[in-house]
Amino acid sequence: MNDLIVKTVTKLIMPFIQLYGIYVILHGHLSPGGAFAGGAIMGASYILYTLAFGIHEGHKKAPHEITSKIESGGILFFIGLGLVGIVSGGFFLENLSAGFPPGVVGTLLSGGLIPLATFAIGMKVASTIVTLFHRTIEEEMYD
Repeated sequence: MNDLIVKTVTKLIMPFIQLYGIYVILHGHLSPGGAFAGGAIMGASYILYTLAFGIHEGHKKAPHEITSKIESGGILFFIGLGLVGIVSGGFFLENLSAGFPPGVVGTLLSGGLIPLATFAIGMKVASTIVTLFHRTIEEEMYD
């Protein structure tokens, strides 16, 4: 697409979309939203960029090597959080009894491991959405 307005608006609003996605991920244990919704918002910002600038520029902005590492890192971090509960003598994803501080109710750092788990899942969802979109576009291009 060679539309200057679409490209300019995309460059302007993309950081705000991503900031909102991070906000939804980090506040998921306090308000509606959370890991999947925030990850979908983050992924949508990269999809918007790819639609505005093309698949080649989209790959430059979110290369598959990076998104695959974020996918793997997100799930490994989530599993690592779960294993902390087992190592501390509890169950998988054990929260407060595994030693995670509860924080002050209603603040960002409340909920023990839940904010960390939602961050890991949010990154996994965002990178998966971007990877699936890019792979689908590539498949359509070469068929």
